[in-house]
Amino acid sequence: MKIVVVGGGYVGLVTGTCFAETGHRVTVVEIDRGKLDKLQRAEVPFYEPGLSDLMQRNIEKNRLFFTDSIAQAVPAAECAFIAVGTPQGEDGSADLNYVIAAARDIARSMTGELVVVLKSTVPVGTHKLVEEEIKKITSLPFSVVNNPEFLKEGAALDDFMRPDRVVVGVRDEKARKLMADLYEPFVRTGNPILFMDNASAEISKYAANVMLAARISFMNEVALLCDAMGADVEQVRLAIGSDRRIGPSFLFAGAGFGGSCFPKDIRALIKTGQEKGVEMYIAQAADRANERQKLFLFEKINARFGQLRGRVIGVWGLSFKPRTDDIREAPALVIIEKLLAAGAAIQAYDPEAMENTRRVFGKRIVYCADAYQACRDADALVIITEWNEFRRPDFGQIKAGLKQPIVFDGRNIFDPRRMKELGFEYHPIGRAGALNSFSPT
Repeated sequence: MKIVVVGGGYVGLVTGTCFAETGHRVTVVEIDRGKLDKLQRAEVPFYEPGLSDLMQRNIEKNRLFFTDSIAQAVPAAECAFIAVGTPQGEDGSADLNYVIAAARDIARSMTGELVVVLKSTVPVGTHKLVEEEIKKITSLPFSVVNNPEFLKEGAALDDFMRPDRVVVGVRDEKARKLMADLYEPFVRTGNPILFMDNASAEISKYAANVMLAARISFMNEVALLCDAMGADVEQVRLAIGSDRRIGPSFLFAGAGFGGSCFPKDIRALIKTGQEKGVEMYIAQAADRANERQKLFLFEKINARFGQLRGRVIGVWGLSFKPRTDDIREAPALVIIEKLLAAGAAIQAYDPEAMENTRRVFGKRIVYCADAYQACRDADALVIITEWNEFRRPDFGQIKAGLKQPIVFDGRNIFDPRRMKELGFEYHPIGRAGALNSFSPT
């Protein structure tokens, strides 16, 4: 099948590459000249494990192509995926300008029947807007399908190639059969393709992300209570995660969530609800709780030192999560900004996100070559992102580098008992009762 993917960003590139891997001929359209140049040199413009090798292989097999011309790409295609950005507007709603522009360009370039697939995360009702825009331009037959993505940054290839489920919003049988054929190679182990109406598919994406965000925010609130009460949030997590009705996923307390999806999608769902006269109280609470959580680690640091002016703080982790260089809405940005405003100096390290962070802070912070350099002559170490390389460090080297052995752990990656034995003053989140707990974690 000949497929066009409009948008060579995270979702579009993963989608196009994975479809090419199953034998389809895929053309990815990217209008950003700098990004397109990288793609045409077989360079991935962001960090995602495994994607570079997969992209390279499919380029070499003449199954994956890149262009900036929708007019050249669309006429030969049987389906066109729209995978452009939907950034958050000033009022919290999703900005659909790129989606509508892509739909218009596709309509102008059509030469025959086409299935137009909305892969971008879009508010409820967007499929109708896209349909109306295409009808204004062409009388050729087409279908508008919703196919939301459920990719986790850092594990996107596995999520696409082995999905828990594939959601497809579709209204006609021909488009349904095309989508079933496209996704059949990815669901051979029995995971479902869920066909439904377009509006339900649009809501499913937002509902999934807000549900996961709400779990994180709730556990972060529980962690604050544990800190106040001298309890251990890890023991609480094990207790409630063992309940089959709840399960263990997304129950780890920390410094808050970020990224391109959860914060934006929460606010977009809240805005959609407001427009339809439905107050999304739980979504609003999850968002407020997360914004508070991003400040909690700074407040612990500030309370410990009293005066931060002149202090040097080492920071481990800048990306919003491990296995990505994405710093959008990252807790590290908020925490570092607060520390700088309080007069502290920052020396930071992240395995992948240093260049993206440099674009935000410029020369306001020091960028270190490795994790231990970030500790050198620092008054404390602050861990904000739980990269695997931070989990089993050389504690002796950390201790030797720091002026005093103080660690603030925004992801609870260390055992409080061991940190005490090693001579560290250790400040995790929500683990005030860890040293009194009967069962070590």
